[in-house]
Amino acid sequence: MIFEELELEGVFKIELEKIEDSRGFFSRSWDRKEFEKRGLNSELVQCNISFNKIKGTIRGLHFQKKPHEEAKFVRCVKGKVYEVFVDLRKNSETFLKWSGIELDSKGFTCLYVPEGFALGFQTLEDNTELSYQMSEWYKPEFSKGIIWNDKKLGIKWPITMSIISEKDLSLPNLEQVSKELES
Repeated sequence: MIFEELELEGVFKIELEKIEDSRGFFSRSWDRKEFEKRGLNSELVQCNISFNKIKGTIRGLHFQKKPHEEAKFVRCVKGKVYEVFVDLRKNSETFLKWSGIELDSKGFTCLYVPEGFALGFQTLEDNTELSYQMSEWYKPEFSKGIIWNDKKLGIKWPITMSIISEKDLSLPNLEQVSKELES
């Protein structure tokens, strides 16, 4: 596994190393020791799948607030997606900054996002599927979000949005969420 820290501290792009032969390949996709060696949360307690039928679908921006924040390990297992992460850690040098990365099923690239980030994505192909491993169980009462098109964040989604849930359309803006995070 090859770890590359991205521009927002604590977020890593992880390339899976393939051992190939005439049958295909074998690759290690998770290694607790490799994560611990880098000081990353290696306590994964829940795995989720997100399947999305239509290119342009947006989900997010989602997070769980304290004390149930989640680290997430994400891989696109079918199709292609633009994954966005927003730093909500008040003491971070990149507080309220965002970045994004394309993940696809052909590249065998994963993304590690630590606690204290909101996460969302847009599908770039029909029938896209993501696998998420989480460090915390889902707690609906701590589940929060930020509207996908928040003006202050100014996220540049790669293509026109085709579909989004009513729930995600009703998420608050960053200013409202910031007030809630302070309390």
